[in-house]
Amino acid sequence: MLHSTSLLHHNHHRFLFSFRSKPSLLDSHSQSQPLSFSKSLSLPSSSSSSSSTCCHVARISTEPLELSTPPPGFNFRREITRLTSLRDKLAACDTINDKLRIINADYRVRRFFGSSSRNAGLARVLSTLQLDSENLFLLKCLVAAGQEHVLCLEETMPEMGSSVTGSGSVKSAFYALAKMIEKMDSGNGNSGGGFGMGLEDHEIRELNKLLETLAQIERFYDCIGGVIGYQIMVLELIVQQLVERKNTNWSQHMHEVKEGQILGIDSPTGLDLSENTEYASQAALWGIEGLPDLGEIYPLGGSADRLDLVDPNTGECLPAAMLPFCGRTLLEGLIRDLQAREFLYFKLYGKQCITPVAIMTSSAKNNHKHITSLCETLSWFGRGQSTFQLFEQPLVPVVGAEDGQWLVTKPFSPLSKPGGHGVIWKLAHDKGIFKWFFCQGRKGATVRQVSNVVAATDVTLLALAGIGLRQGKKLGFASCDRVSGATEGINVLMEKKCPDGNWEYGVSCIEYTEFDKFGITNGSLPKSLQAEFPANTNILYVDLPSAELVGSSKNVNSIPGMVLNTRKTINYVDQFGRRCSVSGGRLECTMQNIADNYFNSYSSRCYNGVEDELDTFIVYNERRRVTSSAKKKRRHGDKSLRQTPDGALLDILRNAHDLLSPCDIKLPEIEADENYVYSGPPFLILLHPALGPLWEVTRQKFNGGSISKGSELQIEVAELFWRNVQVNGSLVIKAENIMGSMKIDESGESILHHGQRCGRCKLQNVKVLNEGIDWSYGGNVYWKHDVKRSEVLQIILHGNAEFEATDVVLQGNHVFEVPDGYKLKIMPGSPGLAIQLDPIEEGMMDSGSWHWDYKIEGSHIKLEFVES
Repeated sequence: MLHSTSLLHHNHHRFLFSFRSKPSLLDSHSQSQPLSFSKSLSLPSSSSSSSSTCCHVARISTEPLELSTPPPGFNFRREITRLTSLRDKLAACDTINDKLRIINADYRVRRFFGSSSRNAGLARVLSTLQLDSENLFLLKCLVAAGQEHVLCLEETMPEMGSSVTGSGSVKSAFYALAKMIEKMDSGNGNSGGGFGMGLEDHEIRELNKLLETLAQIERFYDCIGGVIGYQIMVLELIVQQLVERKNTNWSQHMHEVKEGQILGIDSPTGLDLSENTEYASQAALWGIEGLPDLGEIYPLGGSADRLDLVDPNTGECLPAAMLPFCGRTLLEGLIRDLQAREFLYFKLYGKQCITPVAIMTSSAKNNHKHITSLCETLSWFGRGQSTFQLFEQPLVPVVGAEDGQWLVTKPFSPLSKPGGHGVIWKLAHDKGIFKWFFCQGRKGATVRQVSNVVAATDVTLLALAGIGLRQGKKLGFASCDRVSGATEGINVLMEKKCPDGNWEYGVSCIEYTEFDKFGITNGSLPKSLQAEFPANTNILYVDLPSAELVGSSKNVNSIPGMVLNTRKTINYVDQFGRRCSVSGGRLECTMQNIADNYFNSYSSRCYNGVEDELDTFIVYNERRRVTSSAKKKRRHGDKSLRQTPDGALLDILRNAHDLLSPCDIKLPEIEADENYVYSGPPFLILLHPALGPLWEVTRQKFNGGSISKGSELQIEVAELFWRNVQVNGSLVIKAENIMGSMKIDESGESILHHGQRCGRCKLQNVKVLNEGIDWSYGGNVYWKHDVKRSEVLQIILHGNAEFEATDVVLQGNHVFEVPDGYKLKIMPGSPGLAIQLDPIEEGMMDSGSWHWDYKIEGSHIKLEFVES
């Protein structure tokens, strides 16, 4: 039996699913025969070739299968057969002219582009449009794929007195082109006309956008057949879902064996960072040591519709990266976490390390424009523009769940959204991102999503990368306990038996939209099987050469984990101005399923200890130190904080409590989420990650004191000395130079130089007393850190300024603003306080009057307070 001991999950189930060589939906049946199913039919999968040695997964049930009645007049089998044949013929063509000759023979294309009275003069119109061969081919691919309705302007053609129906019940009047014909025939056209004669300017723009969208699909999805292959995949996945809706008895057949192919699913074992703390510390040190070999990858192309994020000034919809969280955008938070790791590297090794960052964007909600503009506004975060690569993922059409028809919002404009984060590997190859990493000597990369605000907490990300680099792994997952019912996938250990008799093993994942396929469902069994598996958090370590091999494979493997999630309701206004609400989705692929390319093969079945030898691995930590996402807006009156910015803030505060409590600092307890809904958080503590980011580093800077209920502590400084500080109210410490100072390099860019002229704050035996936050104010938005204060003690450090307070009570509303090059000391006076402002000695301008000396001792980092 597959090894079933887990450091995190002790009681779990193992599943065996049966496989067989499946007949294609496209085989040996008359094209006129309606689609029918029987109990022996296997699920369809992509008909594209795969380099895997194993057959495609097909699920078998002994129960009879029944399907919902397909739309009237629409035959899935006939459509898939026709498109597959067309795709295969096009794939054999060498030139665009050869492709045009093939696609012109398709019956849909002939019907639309032929010389019937309905389309008379169409060839003349197209010649007037002056479309080149490539664009003409793309339009014909659109028609061949059964999406003629995208070209409609109106539901009927009143001038011509008729309406046209295409496949199924979809209207396809092609009024845009008919209007051009009519204008030309009536003399309203210009026989010598240029591009787009007969169309309004806005229609020409939309047509150009359509051609650009089609070109992107044709180019990016070339590995499955471009536009035609995209539609084949959509239809196959719809048919697969129709089968699965009726095939609900997997739990009764988990141990069946069909024709020798078996799939086993187990909860994966791995290092539990919260339990094996000694090894976790060592792994984190490997991660810091390996920082010069690492890159960073951010998939930021998603549309983040559930956040409902809008620019308050312009009303423009914004992407998730622009969400203002805890005083800054989510993207800024990612860079702060990265710079904190680089600062730790500098403190340990005395060398500057700037990690190259690759960001996948999209045009959804002007995502690419907003992210580029933010980076430019913030001077590329003091890292230099050359350390960033932004590459834009293509948008793909949203389809109706009933028959795969593209949803249209206006003439020539299919409703489009990003095609999932799984496009990142092929896109990175296509755009030269891997080569860019290699040119900078990078071997691996860490991957995290922008909405997850806790991924870099303590050892999680560093230990993941450290193990991946040190042990030469190809892919690693950071995971945790899964919350039952959450919209997140699961990590699994998979076991496959291949037709050649070999056994394959690897750590992979199953998306929550795919649970039904594997019989992992809520409510169908006494105990939810989902809870037995760890959560897939989309925090990854990837070996870059291995990822490039997948991305450059030129087959379906380069776009892993293709799914069609049609469970969501799509609300939109169609091309006729009607408000529509339909079940639909778009072809998505999952970034983490690149793991399916890294299975290890064995000649015999492995029973124990196989995971230590695999190219894939997993590490665990407490959930709030791995994942807490600001993915959706909390609606008024909703008591659930799951995946909302409010819930993410609470997890940050719980982490702050866990961090500071062992430092002999008394803190209020954080109660259940429901209390937050009515009264807000018990305190606000926001600490700059450069104080650590490893907790064992941060804890050596804090010792003693208390933070009272209702208090606020914000520390934006890395060089901090805290001894017996009591905060009752608001204390805000902000340094202009947190980790170093900016210098202009030879290219004219402002670059952050670590460790030089940092701001410093030393507090010893200090009591802070003030009114703090006005918790009764209804306009407070705590997760934004947008609060009204009655009183506050602010310490603002310009340049290399230093602040020092000893044996004093600082009561009431105060702002201590220390100029660059000076040190402000506050001591007991007679009476009151004694305040002394002195210039910093010339020899201490860069290093400061004191600093923390970082040293590695065994598997730990020890700090020593050093006064100059």
